[in-house]
Amino acid sequence: MKKLPLALLSLLAINTYAQKSDLRASVSSRADAITQKVINWRRDFHEHPELGNLEVRTSGIIAKHLESLGIKVTTGVAKTGVVGILKGGKPGPVVALRADMDGLPVTERVDVPFASKVKTQYNGQEVGVMHACGHDSHMAILMGVAEVLAGMQKDIPGTVKFIFQPAEEGVPAGEEGGAALMVKEGVLENPKVEAIFGLHINSQTEAGEVTYRPGGTMAAVNDMKITVTGKQAHGAYPWSSIDPVVISSQIINNLQTIVSRNLNVTENPGVVTIGAINGGVRSNIIPEKVEMLGTVRNFSKEDEAMFIERIKTIATKTAEAGGAVAEVKIPYSNHYPVTFNDIALTEKMLPSMQATAGKDHVKLKPPVTGAEDFSFFQEKVPGLFVFLGGMPKGKDPLKAPSHHTPDFYLDESGFILGVKLLSNLTLDYMNMKK
Repeated sequence: MKKLPLALLSLLAINTYAQKSDLRASVSSRADAITQKVINWRRDFHEHPELGNLEVRTSGIIAKHLESLGIKVTTGVAKTGVVGILKGGKPGPVVALRADMDGLPVTERVDVPFASKVKTQYNGQEVGVMHACGHDSHMAILMGVAEVLAGMQKDIPGTVKFIFQPAEEGVPAGEEGGAALMVKEGVLENPKVEAIFGLHINSQTEAGEVTYRPGGTMAAVNDMKITVTGKQAHGAYPWSSIDPVVISSQIINNLQTIVSRNLNVTENPGVVTIGAINGGVRSNIIPEKVEMLGTVRNFSKEDEAMFIERIKTIATKTAEAGGAVAEVKIPYSNHYPVTFNDIALTEKMLPSMQATAGKDHVKLKPPVTGAEDFSFFQEKVPGLFVFLGGMPKGKDPLKAPSHHTPDFYLDESGFILGVKLLSNLTLDYMNMKK
């Protein structure tokens, strides 16, 4: 193959840089112009949250907006999901962008005019509903991205697939949902997605900051149920029992040795947490049975397999040593894989993040032991999932309310950076493929 002259290569590089700069300038001006619209969308979603697989009002607003932009829209994907396809004016790859839609069974305590007062039934109880994890901002940001890119359609060298996903936080018992169901229904096909980008707002990172991590960035999660069955007896005569309460406490203590003695903590973190223990009805009866619920977090498939094997061995053998029987179900009701940022893709897109937010405002972050079902998309195609600051500037991160709490709060000034970031990641990726 004949090599191109160095001068021509330099000219091509200069032209590519100039083209990227022009596109970023257009993205920036278009995004700034819709700042208040993005905030208004977010406030509306915040005031009217809906739980997983029930996002009917939410999806209707999103679909109407995408259709108004001339984007081809499909509704009812994975129950209430919305998918929009924007075909650019030039040939190129298909890039997917994802936002999650569901709220949480949390009663809001934040004093804002658009606070949620929604109540509903969840697991047989009346609960408040709140966007206590920022999904309202994710949707508003992606709606903004859709408006920005639709206005630049003739300059887009490829196709953009907008994925508005229901039920990231989980689904009602007995139902399917979330990213796993979207993948199952073929959301990454027709047209076939080449790369996917997503972001998550963070209430304990300053607005204007972007953080990322190549490789395992959020943990795989498995929930578990451990049932210990012993022998019931009067509390006054414990020698007549096989006490599942005492044995359960021993199991809980022994499970902590998995992290302290079986996990190579120099490579990856891991978590074993028992969040609920239930057994007995009164003070003077040793019950026959105790049930425990817990969660397990890992950053590699090898560690995940080791944890599951050790949990089963420790629970069953500890129970056996006390004369009882332990049954372990893991996963019990849900499993998310590791949210794994493709290393080559992350390295390739780092300059785009830095050009958008400023080099000093893009920072490497440690692994996050929370989990994300964006990981199901990343199992199929290379993906990059980053974090966007949403904490008021100057606030102490240790005092800022965390996600999934009644006091969760976001600084709206950081939203428009999210619009610019997803828009630039999309266009820069496409232009790299030309």
